[in-house]
Amino acid sequence: MVRKWHITKQMTGESDGVTAEEIVRAILEDRGITTPKEREAFLHPSDPISLTASDVGVNKSDLTKAIARIQKAIKDKESVVVYADYDADGITAGAIMWETLWRLGARVMPYIPHRVDEGYGLSEKGIDAVRVEYDPSLIITVDHGITAHAQVEYAKKLGIEVIITDHHVKPEKLPRSTIVHTTLLSGSGVSWFVATQMMQSQGKKGDWDQLSELTALAAIGTIADLLPLTGVNRSIVKFGLEMLRKTKRTGLNALIAEAGIEKKSIDTFSVSHMLAPRLNAMGRLEHAIDALRLLCTKDEMKAKLLAQKLGLTNKERQQLTIDTVTHAKDLVPKTLKKLLFIAHETYNPGVIGLVAGRLVEEYWRPAIVLSVGAEFAKASARSIPGFNIVEAIRTCSDLLVDVGGHPMAAGFTVETKNLDKLKKRLEVLAEKELDDEKLKRTLHIDVEIPLSRATETLWLEMQSLRPFGFGNYEPVFATRGVKATDVRIIGATKKHLKLKILPQEGGQTLDAVAFNMAGEYGKLASDTPVDVAYAIDMNEWNGKRTLQLKVKDILISE
Repeated sequence: MVRKWHITKQMTGESDGVTAEEIVRAILEDRGITTPKEREAFLHPSDPISLTASDVGVNKSDLTKAIARIQKAIKDKESVVVYADYDADGITAGAIMWETLWRLGARVMPYIPHRVDEGYGLSEKGIDAVRVEYDPSLIITVDHGITAHAQVEYAKKLGIEVIITDHHVKPEKLPRSTIVHTTLLSGSGVSWFVATQMMQSQGKKGDWDQLSELTALAAIGTIADLLPLTGVNRSIVKFGLEMLRKTKRTGLNALIAEAGIEKKSIDTFSVSHMLAPRLNAMGRLEHAIDALRLLCTKDEMKAKLLAQKLGLTNKERQQLTIDTVTHAKDLVPKTLKKLLFIAHETYNPGVIGLVAGRLVEEYWRPAIVLSVGAEFAKASARSIPGFNIVEAIRTCSDLLVDVGGHPMAAGFTVETKNLDKLKKRLEVLAEKELDDEKLKRTLHIDVEIPLSRATETLWLEMQSLRPFGFGNYEPVFATRGVKATDVRIIGATKKHLKLKILPQEGGQTLDAVAFNMAGEYGKLASDTPVDVAYAIDMNEWNGKRTLQLKVKDILISE
């Protein structure tokens, strides 16, 4: 349970008559959106097709150079390989780049490395594989490559040029290559931007209606990779979700159907919890190329079979994750350190990132989980706000084979013989940088309001803030001194609560659901005043719409 609340603004007492519009404006101000111009840009983002290199943080000269080289490859009928990463962001990035080049007339093939056999990113083994199969003169990386110094040099020795498109944090020294880079976009966002710029430079205006569906793929990758849904990413995701709800892409429609999603209701939640995990599952346990094939195929039967394969693989991934998390928790020391470092030779490298994320949720401290081999160990790390995990790991570069990632998530390879040294160094660093305050789980609450303000009118007003997600979370409200009645435990796993919330003095009663909070059941006597933190949702069932609170936390009123 969350126990520390941070309430940004109070609109209670004499503010009981505050309007829904005023509440939404207060939410925007809390998120740094204060001027009329900023509000207009946020509430009504422009079509992402209008984005420029400056808007997305891409060096225009580098972009021009990359496009010119690709155009030459198309003109001269050179063999080109799009070399993608094996996660959802990389898969969608690969599909975008491959399909665009193919439509522009390129001799191009996609390639995704095998997670276990080849590892992350560009590798000599992968370069050898594409050389044997496709004999390319040009490799275009998507969603990786920014740290691939030796690999780029190896490709050059073989007569292969490399164009890098990536969004991961730059190292101090860059590969000697043409690089299109920004940290403002996802890997799929960078790929999408390069693709649209190529199309425009080729004068392919007539193809745009058909190719604009690629925005849907960029939205999936952006959501899956947890990019902040503000600025340029908000534009890509907002328009991309609209395209996704009406997509004609055979593979996407098969995936949506297999996941059991109502197409018109697709939002960031259904992408992050249903579509993206299916794409990711292939790279984790099988081979991600089948996920890319699904996204690009026009064959309905092939799409159906591939979607089924992704669904079954995802179920296998779910069970493996549960089993590994259970095992990892047994290895967590009883006396918690400020950083968790869990290593075991039985862990599947495809799920260690998910396991690290679960450990962070459980213990609220950075977690590193490693799959240990005889010579090398593969690691995934997840963090909490206030601790830049990729920079922390990079302080130990002398012990590492490779490292890459973001402030909140990273991956690396380390020689197994160096594990103990690495663990000690990182634990010392975490001890120094993480104080007790950072290790307190905090629930950010936008506005404290009377329960009477939690209305359908407010819910409707908040729809202009969508899409919600990382960096633009769903607004959370708090109301103090209310009653919780008709409390009952629900769900097949008996982990959730269904209840009603009403003011102490009587009046409006609202239905509420509290996920994973069954442990609070015994504390909720109907006559005990409680403070409740919640989001406002609309429950639709059998054609009936009912306002519902999604409870985030419940505290006994002081």
